[in-house]
Amino acid sequence: MRYLIGIDDTDNLETRGTGHRVRQLAQFLEGLASPLAITRHQLLVSPEIPFTSHNSSACLTVQADPANEDQIWSASREFLLNESAPGSDAGLCLVDWERVTPCMRAFGVRAKQVVLTKLEAEQTAIQDGIRLEGLTGTGGGIIGALAAVGLHHAGNDGRFLWLPGLRDLKGQYPVSELCALGHIDAVKTLEGHALPPHTLVDVGEWVRPILRGSQAILFVEEKNNEWYILAKDQIKSISD
Repeated sequence: MRYLIGIDDTDNLETRGTGHRVRQLAQFLEGLASPLAITRHQLLVSPEIPFTSHNSSACLTVQADPANEDQIWSASREFLLNESAPGSDAGLCLVDWERVTPCMRAFGVRAKQVVLTKLEAEQTAIQDGIRLEGLTGTGGGIIGALAAVGLHHAGNDGRFLWLPGLRDLKGQYPVSELCALGHIDAVKTLEGHALPPHTLVDVGEWVRPILRGSQAILFVEEKNNEWYILAKDQIKSISD
């Protein structure tokens, strides 16, 4: 069974961010769950919302035996309680893929647009019968944790921080090899045109596919008759 694990607000200004922490969590769960993907989701930036640097949250997708669900929850709690930075307001959400509801997806969309409260997150979790808990500080991270799960499930927000093999990619590859090695679904232009399998693409050193249509899409552009992935700033602008 596929599970979504949302986390948020695990860091402070002196520590590595939530993206780093969620990759560590994926390793920590080894033996209980097999990681499939990690996505980053940008939420609303507002003076009314406390956040460390960008107000982004993360979603870890795993494959696991349903018999391990309680252990996955307990292990994730243990990890975040031990590893979240002092002063953080860590939140954790766990739900199997089939139980994500339209209300949860709508919560994620709203978290990008308006200021939400812990109470709204808690009420959504109770209504939909899912696991959601604030673990450190005020526990305000439950808002981002729930939003990350909803946004990932909806399939049209954020960028991939991790896929099997993705972070090892550097240099030039044919599209077919790029997709196979990095578990990327398609390589496309911003206009939506998919590149043929034999086309060479230079991926540089910062490969971040974007979640679109529930797929990992790597966007590219042509320069001097050669293909390159978009610059980091472009990737951020279309995935935030």
